[in-house]
Amino acid sequence: MDLGLRDRSVIVAGASRGIGRAIALAFAEEGSHLAICARNEGPLQATAGELRERGVKVCARTADVSHAQSLDRFLEEARQELGRVDVLVNNTSALQPADDEASWEASFQVDLMATVRACRKVVPWLEEAGGGSIIHISSTAALEAGAAPAYSALKAALLSHSKNLAIELASKNIRVNTVAPGSIEFPGGLWEAIARDEPQQYEQIRASIPFGRLGTPEEVANTVVFLASERASWITGACLPVDGGQHKGNL
Repeated sequence: MDLGLRDRSVIVAGASRGIGRAIALAFAEEGSHLAICARNEGPLQATAGELRERGVKVCARTADVSHAQSLDRFLEEARQELGRVDVLVNNTSALQPADDEASWEASFQVDLMATVRACRKVVPWLEEAGGGSIIHISSTAALEAGAAPAYSALKAALLSHSKNLAIELASKNIRVNTVAPGSIEFPGGLWEAIARDEPQQYEQIRASIPFGRLGTPEEVANTVVFLASERASWITGACLPVDGGQHKGNL
């Protein structure tokens, strides 16, 4: 299926590894040009190299999205290098499991406010392009109570932000959706570490998933690329879990 994303310009915030990297690569496979950011230069440039191998334009910048000026600088440079913006994917997360002051502050700044600020910056550019798509990467942790209060609460806030923005921007031909991954495993990721260090917890989670395995970054990426495309033209304000049935609630 041709998703019609060739020569579109896509910003992926948080794209050096795992889900963000897979999202960027999936867009590149569709022929989209990419602007990506991350905190660590080495993994960022490695991903940028993989993208360029696919023949697309790439803007790669280190950025600390918890700082408004750093995020703003990345977004400005992304637009300058790509010439326009058609899609914004907000994939940033502090991944804080604790319930202390520092975890709440980091989650607030990285998971929520970086997304809010990026949308404020990019929405006028999407209007200028005649429309576009915004996708927040949340988590199934946003849909039920768990052991990471700050992470869960701020990922849940993204659902509300997405829905409100979707209603506000529909008349401007801008769609806003949220993807909520379940437990996703990849080299160097959280679940690889848990499998190694806490195998009992890993097996409990694996057993809770009807398919009997954890998900892959590529399975999340395929969903994001579809939602960004015109094939999803009548989908906005939605939260789509990508979890193999891990989340059991009706809503």
